[in-house]
Amino acid sequence: MAGSWFEWLVYYLIAINFVAFAAFGLDKAFAETGGRRISERRLIEWAMLGGTPGAYAGRYLFRHKTRKISFSDRLHGVAMLQGALLIGGYLYYLYG
Repeated sequence: MAGSWFEWLVYYLIAINFVAFAAFGLDKAFAETGGRRISERRLIEWAMLGGTPGAYAGRYLFRHKTRKISFSDRLHGVAMLQGALLIGGYLYYLYG
């Protein structure tokens, strides 16, 4: 098998962040033109799958979903959970 698990993880994270970023741009365009929207649940799912940086970047660049408090709370919750998991994993690696 070509490549290490770490290399594949990096490719996955690049891809999922691109998808999350693009989804915010598409949903903003759909909102402005009256097209079929991408559900908030789907946007949060892509963040949960590792696309949180892409979601935040798309949210900022496209100025989309920035005033909806309930959505913001869920996205921030996902980011905090992922941060806690990263810190926990790092500490386990160091001391486990």
